[in-house]
Amino acid sequence: MSSGESTPQDTRPGPGPRPLVAILSGAGISTDSGIPDYRGPQGLWRRDPEAEKLVTYAYYMSDPAVRRRSWQMRLSSPARHARPNAAHEAVVRLERSGTPVRVITQNVDGLHQAAGMPERKVLELHGTTRAVVCTGCKARSDMTEALARVAAGDPDPACTVCGGILKSATVMFGEGLDPAVLGEAVAVTKACDVFIAVGTSLTVHPAAALAGLAADHGARLVIVNAEPTPYDERADELVREPIGSALPEVLARYGAQGGSGGSPV
Repeated sequence: MSSGESTPQDTRPGPGPRPLVAILSGAGISTDSGIPDYRGPQGLWRRDPEAEKLVTYAYYMSDPAVRRRSWQMRLSSPARHARPNAAHEAVVRLERSGTPVRVITQNVDGLHQAAGMPERKVLELHGTTRAVVCTGCKARSDMTEALARVAAGDPDPACTVCGGILKSATVMFGEGLDPAVLGEAVAVTKACDVFIAVGTSLTVHPAAALAGLAADHGARLVIVNAEPTPYDERADELVREPIGSALPEVLARYGAQGGSGGSPV
């Protein structure tokens, strides 16, 4: 295990298909875009434990006051105007180099797609804030439309189809992950040759367990994170440098490899 350095023979196979690279991204990859880390040392959940109620399904569904606060939080969220940063762009460069890449993200900000990653290559474990869904009829619509109603004076906009309660298309506390998305993430993890966990504490399950699963199936495990994680001892490479500069360097090694094609996963 190293602390950020890797020799060419670690990452350069002989001629043949390029390795499938799976990237598990957490909140840390988006902090340079102005989106706060909710769980870190200065995270929102530590500074304001009450804020967690705003994204807890039981509170949200039972308390209109919580819903009104939630909509105001969405309206003022820095994620609304955030742009991809150097780390997101590095992932896109790797994908465009011909290296097969799949992103498994714990984030809901849509910045991987905004940077240019194809939608089909991004698995959003916790959903997305770019859409809203009715908790009754399950109708789905664009978040900007709902926020326009909030800005116009509707504090708790209802579904325009059935009048039900609307929520962001994210997985709130108390809700389960989409089994289809999780299943695909597990399949990618088992198939990948390189698994890079970036900007994630690897403490939130089931996403965190993917790092161990990748290692169990023979993938090279790379962890890029400022703080220690429970999987550091299993990592082939640890990088503690700032993500915006470190991740592009890490990914450039895989984009520079020869070969063509790759896994169709």
